Amino acid sequence: MKNQSNDLETGWRFDNSYARLPEKFFTFMEPNPVPEPKEILFNDALAHELGLNTEKLKGSGGTAIFAGNEVPRGAKPLAQAYAGHQFGNFTMLGDGRAMLIGEHLTPKDERVDIQLKGSGRTPYSRGGDGRAALGPMLREYIISEAMHALRIPTTRSLAVVTTGEDIMRETVLPAAILTRVAKSHLRVGTFEFAANWGTDEDIQKLADYAIERHYPEANDASNCYLALLEKVIEQQALLIAHWQLVGFIHGVMNTDNMTISGETIDYGPCAFMDTYDPATVFSSIDRRGRYAYQNQPPIGGWNLARFAESLIPILHDDEAKAILLAQEAISKYRQLYEDNWLSGMRKKLGLLNEESNDEALIEQLLELMEKYKADYTNTFLALTFNKLCNAEIFETDEFKRWYDAWQERITLETQSEEERLQLMKQHNPAIIPRNYYVEKAIEAAVERDDFSVVKQFIDALANPYAHTPVQNAFATVPDFEEPYRTFCGT
Repeated sequence: MKNQSNDLETGWRFDNSYARLPEKFFTFMEPNPVPEPKEILFNDALAHELGLNTEKLKGSGGTAIFAGNEVPRGAKPLAQAYAGHQFGNFTMLGDGRAMLIGEHLTPKDERVDIQLKGSGRTPYSRGGDGRAALGPMLREYIISEAMHALRIPTTRSLAVVTTGEDIMRETVLPAAILTRVAKSHLRVGTFEFAANWGTDEDIQKLADYAIERHYPEANDASNCYLALLEKVIEQQALLIAHWQLVGFIHGVMNTDNMTISGETIDYGPCAFMDTYDPATVFSSIDRRGRYAYQNQPPIGGWNLARFAESLIPILHDDEAKAILLAQEAISKYRQLYEDNWLSGMRKKLGLLNEESNDEALIEQLLELMEKYKADYTNTFLALTFNKLCNAEIFETDEFKRWYDAWQERITLETQSEEERLQLMKQHNPAIIPRNYYVEKAIEAAVERDDFSVVKQFIDALANPYAHTPVQNAFATVPDFEEPYRTFCGT
């Protein structure tokens, strides 16, 4: 699979395997240069993991690459074609404002995509300018790096540069480009594209590529394409359970925003929940709550069913048997999700053993949190450190009865009190990228050209389970405009 080209000075090791797929899956293109690129953020830690020369890339040479003004040695820029169900409606899509500059091989020989987001028009721009505003690119950097620190599979952010241009959205805004790092940008929508505009051979080539890149163990199965489906289902069930456990709401769970690798991707109108309410929606365009917090698990199953449908032609020569195989695989998703969620919730409450009444105990707590409008993250923090104050929920007789039941349940554990505390500390973050602080950081950058607030916030988010005094300062939830709304930022 390797045909790499190295740049010893900067550390880039490009090997562009996606470009060796049939050309209907992409369009080669030249980057769209910008007039005055300026580096705003650079992720030294990630660059080091990737084996890149941070000193070289933090200079003007790196800025030129991250702006699309220069193509690094060995890169082969292209825009990817894909389709997707957007709010349930199927449409042709593609990289309308992004460009894959190439696939980099890390010192561990791990393959990652290097993509520029907001890099200008492509053949798939559908009338748009292909650019992105600074605010949404900062949001993706902040939240994707916070998700990584929370140990949730995610794309990463390597750099943000401003372009020296203004773009028109609701108002005139400064433009920026984010450099995104991903295991790949293969999406459910990529397979939907193959199934709708390609041949069975195209689907098979894409599936073979996905297996080789992400799940080579599937080749050992009697039906490697069924094994691929099962692996993707497992990874998505785990991913969405992770989201629910920290109160993360993606905002646009369209099929083009679900990766085959199991990484969180495309941080548009995403946000973290403060007050616990299962019906919480932040996205300004999700007027019917399709992607509300409580709907994320079933929507994950719906999206996976679309993936399964795209594989029907290669799952079995007999279509009826192929459909049956797909249905049987999808039917396992709900239990996989629930098992992952329940396991995670047990750990948040300091429980390792499995008891039959655990789920009821957890649901009772969540019902009380919803009833008394308790803060999701802070409630679990209060339980972790047994500091039950400054919240209405803790003063109620209902909670006190629940607390007694929880304490009784703890007696069934064999771990020590200190071990239980450490377990809870490792599964209840001290800090999340709360909406108020995200907005304040973006506001300082966009309106006052002050990036120090963003950088300080990113530093605080880097180890959310450290429980430091600095992080505690971000646990407060100041009043600000409600209802909070987020936007795609296109």
